[in-house]
Amino acid sequence: MDTGLVMYEEEFERISAILNRLRVDANAKIVFLVDKNGQQIAGAGEIDQVDTTSLASLTAGNVAATDGLAKLIGEKEFSILFHEGKKDNIHISIVGQRLILVVIFDERSSLGLVRLRVRKAAAEVEGVLTQMEAKAREVGSSGQESPFAEITDEDIDALFSE
Repeated sequence: MDTGLVMYEEEFERISAILNRLRVDANAKIVFLVDKNGQQIAGAGEIDQVDTTSLASLTAGNVAATDGLAKLIGEKEFSILFHEGKKDNIHISIVGQRLILVVIFDERSSLGLVRLRVRKAAAEVEGVLTQMEAKAREVGSSGQESPFAEITDEDIDALFSE
């Protein structure tokens, strides 16, 4: 898994638009995208109603634990997880083997509708990921170095020892 992918404003806007459209089309309360390390990438809906930092972190942990369960029974992974509650439900899906798409919905929607809409949105997010990877290769092959390439470990040690 390549975790060194850089997301520019253009990709962030496209992913945010996909999440917003998914929230509306699936009649969901909250939709968000996190990486497998538990860092939230983007979100849509009533995200101010929940602790998104904890939710993102716990979701990544849930996916990691479920990956362990899958391997124990001989599966590569379980690409879709579903948790049903009394009021709210959580649909979790793996996108592009590196991101986690989370949809929280209630009785105003259905699992079938969410799954249908998630399938389309996941394909769109994967398209953005593919373009991001191509852009990263293009920037890498153009000879442009990272702005941090010239910073040495000694520079960092000197900065923090003052």
